[in-house]
Amino acid sequence: MTSTIHGILVGYDGSPDSEQALRWAAREARWRGSVLTVCHACAPGQARAASGDGRASGHMPPAGDQNLAGALRFAQELMGAGQARPLLAAGPAAHVLCEHSADADMVVVGARGRGGLPGMLLGSVGQQVCAHARGRVVVVRGHWHPAAGYVPGPVVVGADGSDGSRAAIAFAAEEAMLRAVPVLAVCALADSPGSLGGAGRMQEAFDRDIARREKEYPELAILRQVTFSQPRTALLEATSGAQLLVVGSRGRGGLEGMPLGSVSQAMLHHARCPVGVVHPQ
Repeated sequence: MTSTIHGILVGYDGSPDSEQALRWAAREARWRGSVLTVCHACAPGQARAASGDGRASGHMPPAGDQNLAGALRFAQELMGAGQARPLLAAGPAAHVLCEHSADADMVVVGARGRGGLPGMLLGSVGQQVCAHARGRVVVVRGHWHPAAGYVPGPVVVGADGSDGSRAAIAFAAEEAMLRAVPVLAVCALADSPGSLGGAGRMQEAFDRDIARREKEYPELAILRQVTFSQPRTALLEATSGAQLLVVGSRGRGGLEGMPLGSVSQAMLHHARCPVGVVHPQ
């Protein structure tokens, strides 16, 4: 069972992408034996009606808020009674999800919500949550659920020896174990430090990090792919057929103070499968 208050925290606004996120999060919670918290951000008046004081409430929202009530019924059908619960909170959705992320195992959002502009690949809520939430965030996009003739693909992780990539490898290993599939660890050396021997040091750090996880999960197959391609190119190619792509919030090349690196942002906009972004503790 989960050790956090919210377990798997999923943002829901009734949009098609949030319904996809809800399905993904319900399956994840079921696999992990975790509670699922379905969060709907609303105007302050609605939250006061539900909780009596304007703060987040763990009780059912007013009957007029059909979005959250319908999402909760659907989640309980997938998981069983008592395994999913609502969270009605006042304020902008990104702020609400980031605020509660410290009390969740992970935060799950769709690529775009109701307010997204046509043609946008990633909505503002997904962008802000990935940048500022604590711990693990998954943006559900692309293809992820089984279809006829489906052969489960690997969990892909980008690794460059940074703190963020070590946290990403740990998350990818957990996810691969849940799915009974291998991890494909990709190390792209094109962005290695420009100093003499930078590529070699990056690969050495990559090998050490992978060896550590192989020792921790002896039953897990971890495939290594070291390439001189650009990280964006290598990771996007690897996501074809993957179940999940995991990246650190920032890699070695990120500027100090940037919440998200350029590679992470590119994956959030263009990956062909759900993307997990991990902030190191």
